[in-house]
Amino acid sequence: MTGNPTGTRVAALDCGTNSLRLLIADVDPIAGTLRDIDRRMEVVRLGQGVDATGRIDPVAMRRALQVTEQYAALCRDAGVQRLRFVATSATRDADNRAEFVAGVAALLGVEPEVISGQEEAQLSFTGATGELAGRRAGPFLVVDIGGGSTEFVLGTDRVQAAISVDIGCVRLTERHAPSDPPAPAELAAVAGDVLAAIDRAAAVVDLSAAGTLVGLAGSVATVAARALRLPAYRSADLHGAELPIGVLDAACTDLITATRRQRAAMPFMHPGRVDVIGAGALIWQLVLRRVAADAGLDTALSSEHDILDGIVWALTNPDRHLPVG
Repeated sequence: MTGNPTGTRVAALDCGTNSLRLLIADVDPIAGTLRDIDRRMEVVRLGQGVDATGRIDPVAMRRALQVTEQYAALCRDAGVQRLRFVATSATRDADNRAEFVAGVAALLGVEPEVISGQEEAQLSFTGATGELAGRRAGPFLVVDIGGGSTEFVLGTDRVQAAISVDIGCVRLTERHAPSDPPAPAELAAVAGDVLAAIDRAAAVVDLSAAGTLVGLAGSVATVAARALRLPAYRSADLHGAELPIGVLDAACTDLITATRRQRAAMPFMHPGRVDVIGAGALIWQLVLRRVAADAGLDTALSSEHDILDGIVWALTNPDRHLPVG
């Protein structure tokens, strides 16, 4: 891949349970600046059925590899000098992950990394908090709600504590809430898993120490879009949006109780989230309530900067990617 004479051009690819995302950026690690060239997302649902079978479905794998091939072409055309492909929850859990890893390596020319939940948490924290230092009260509690797992990370200028727990919008929808809309018993089962996971997280990460709560990923952004009544999904409106927890709680309830047809009609709703946003909103709602109770916070931030930004910083300036402790 050819270089970019104006700076270091890198690419980060994040393959989660629900989506495969790309960030191409120009980075100046000395000045501490990151400029987006291309940031995009495709729902590939790689984690389809993984919770039940322990394997990546062949159709889901083909979807993910097709998008990887498209992203590889974009990276070549943009003159990317270095890239990193990170795979998270669904790939971690799959017995046939070696097949997926080999397919990605053949397309990109680099070995994809199947990272641990701890590594995922640290990268998410780095990406989310890079612009918050000195502007918001710390410590920062970063909560990244994915398709298969959720990460809780606490820190200020470095990560103090982190944990990844196996609750996510795809995993819990498939496990407990297939109905449209979810039945009360199904929602109760989802809530039971979420509350138990929050307790596990709180044993490692001191939720009461949070000075600012930052939520990441599609479920959080969709809740914020509902709270803001956006006429379309607009990243500029969502990034850094600070909203009262009570307002976010009400938006979560709207999404949890809506039918899929009602969700699909919401102008900000990505089609790939229609069937799983109920579980994602319920996770965020219960996290919001717990952090409000433990830390006394009354607002939460939505961030569009996340693990992709963390991967980029780790590629170009490893000192920003600080270990726990």
